[in-house]
Amino acid sequence: MALIMVRTAIVFLVLLVIMRLMGKRQIGEMQPFELVITLLISELACIPMADASVPLLYGVVSVVTIFVLHEIVTLIDLKGKPFKALLSGKPSVVVNKDGIDAHELKRNRLDVSDLIESLRSAGYFSLDSIDYALYESNGTFSALPKENYEEKQTSLPLVMISSGKFDGKNLKFSGLSEEFFEELLRREGVKQKNVLVLTADGAGKLYLQENGKKYRTLQVNYPGGRTW
Repeated sequence: MALIMVRTAIVFLVLLVIMRLMGKRQIGEMQPFELVITLLISELACIPMADASVPLLYGVVSVVTIFVLHEIVTLIDLKGKPFKALLSGKPSVVVNKDGIDAHELKRNRLDVSDLIESLRSAGYFSLDSIDYALYESNGTFSALPKENYEEKQTSLPLVMISSGKFDGKNLKFSGLSEEFFEELLRREGVKQKNVLVLTADGAGKLYLQENGKKYRTLQVNYPGGRTW
């Protein structure tokens, strides 16, 4: 019986570490240790029910061990801030007043497209319509909009360049060419490979941010007076 408890505790700790390493997109609404417990309990409860050769007591002991571990982890989580950060992580500010924090995105196994998708889900379509955005330790997304942010969202922005690469699908939808944006970047003295993100909306507003630099917005006229 002691061996079962030890084996269960080892599996618990391994799964907890793995879930922490996998980043926030894998967690959803739960803290990492809560998700680990949910996964383990569901599996441990099934084993003695599906396999008659496994004594029922083994399943009960394993589940009780998980419960005890849960209580211990919860107590540590409540009592000590350093342990709380270690077990559950901490909020990650991925957008600030300078723009996107690429380091924080990378640390959480996210990219610009993941961030923009989260923004749209929260009701914000323009990157320059928010001052701050963050992912909570449980993976939920929060954003602080600018004053009168609705005025900055006059048209749907499309990602034209992300991490130095063009998005062919969005270029085709907009009817704009790579050459148009390459010329624009030359005028602005920006190398394409250094572009973290470049978005364009149907009204000609561009959001441009280079790696390690503050974002800027530009107003341009599209060839042929195109809009969307």
